[in-house]
Amino acid sequence: MSETPIQVDESDRDDRRRRLWRRRNILILLSTPAALLIIYLTYLTVSSPSVKYLRDQNPDATSLMHQRFMEARAEGKEPKRIQEWISIDDVSARILQAVIMGEDASFYTHNGFDFHEIKESIRTSFERGRIARGASTITQQTAKNLFLSTEKSLSRKLKEAILAVRLERALSKRRILEIYLNVIEWGPDIYGVEAAARVYFGKHARSLDAAESAALVAMIPNPRRLQPATNLKSLKVRQERVLGWMKMAGHLTEEEYQQAVNQPLRFK
Repeated sequence: MSETPIQVDESDRDDRRRRLWRRRNILILLSTPAALLIIYLTYLTVSSPSVKYLRDQNPDATSLMHQRFMEARAEGKEPKRIQEWISIDDVSARILQAVIMGEDASFYTHNGFDFHEIKESIRTSFERGRIARGASTITQQTAKNLFLSTEKSLSRKLKEAILAVRLERALSKRRILEIYLNVIEWGPDIYGVEAAARVYFGKHARSLDAAESAALVAMIPNPRRLQPATNLKSLKVRQERVLGWMKMAGHLTEEEYQQAVNQPLRFK
């Protein structure tokens, strides 16, 4: 008894080929962006500067300072820098408390990123249709100030993230905070907490009280706009908010909070 050969429908074979071809093309399209992203991240990681020298060496100048110098020259002004580096041991406990509560409440527990704040930032910005809430940690701000610029771009944020990871791995939290306090901008030409304390209050950073500390921290999000001479009302509103966070964290009693809120701010 002879066997009848199985007849394969050519149209079925062609359909299978087309389906395989489509799947292959889809996989290529999906994998190409991912591969390019991996290559780009690898490039950014390799090209990013080392931060290990910061363990025992203070930066002479930062990328932000260079940016401000160039902006001043472009406006026909003479670039200036008011800064005096001090040890974190010479900083008032009140300014340390205010900075942590005002800028990064989970600083001592995260690894460079506050994912809860990132989620809340995305949600708030989506609801308002604009970037309405920052989510950068002290570590990220330090990375941006030291090595990057104020440019708002995905590339800069990726570089910032890579550098934040490096800072967290190479330095202690105490050292990161010390660098941050000495390099951040506190108004035109003013860098660091000691310079800010002297310029605004005529005293050393170690002598700042709760009200003064909260006022300085209130300037940090926008130090060129939130100035006592031009925007005292907005500055006072944010200062009271920082004092409230300090009270919630147990740094201030109710009496100390009320005293700080009602204390007149005597700017130099």
